[in-house]
Amino acid sequence: MASSILSLSIPFLAACSALFIATEARPHRRQGSSASPDFLAAYTVPLSNSTATLPSPVAGTSLKALTLGRGTQNYTCADSTANSIPVSIGASATLFDASPLLPYLPPMEGQEVLDILPSYLVSFSYAALENSSLPVKGHHFFNSAVVPIFNLTSTDVGLLVGSKIGDIAAPTGSTPGPNGVGPGAVDWLALGASDGSSGIAQGYRVFTAGGKPPKTCEGQAPTIEVQYAAQYWFYG
Repeated sequence: MASSILSLSIPFLAACSALFIATEARPHRRQGSSASPDFLAAYTVPLSNSTATLPSPVAGTSLKALTLGRGTQNYTCADSTANSIPVSIGASATLFDASPLLPYLPPMEGQEVLDILPSYLVSFSYAALENSSLPVKGHHFFNSAVVPIFNLTSTDVGLLVGSKIGDIAAPTGSTPGPNGVGPGAVDWLALGASDGSSGIAQGYRVFTAGGKPPKTCEGQAPTIEVQYAAQYWFYG
């Protein structure tokens, strides 16, 4: 048991330290700051939940941005009875730049640290993160046609008008919501680029925490916002 606790505490402490350093090093929020391409080149998007696999990045593309998304998955309910099921109407999230953390992560444990960060971020106050010094890489939202948009144009990465090309369940044991409580973690996704995209060929949502709706609308408001966090990887 002690060794298990230690194995979890080491990456957790490293993650907290990395977040602290990245935040304290930036007294004023900056858009577009990032690690050198050499740091990004050392990382590859995780594709497998151990039972299924997402499509690989398109040949000839490279990792352009590695971000941590924090926001809400949004749903509507026709009524507040158990006979109604929540219907997805999209999501809204801020995409925080993860690359400034990379130089501070342990060389052999960097991916492990990144992978646990969404589980902690989902419990952080969204408002506090928005007002922090963590650099923002872009924003995620859905347009009026309920199409996912990832706008990273302000940081010269590009714009992804997403089209789903892969969908697998979050791994067993994924964080179900803030403070470990909630209906579950939303699926991992692979997204291709639809008309209107520029600079980004593919996007991935992995290592999700929270975001799933209640099983029914019983006792729910007409609109439900479910807190979530995830890694978002962008290739181009």
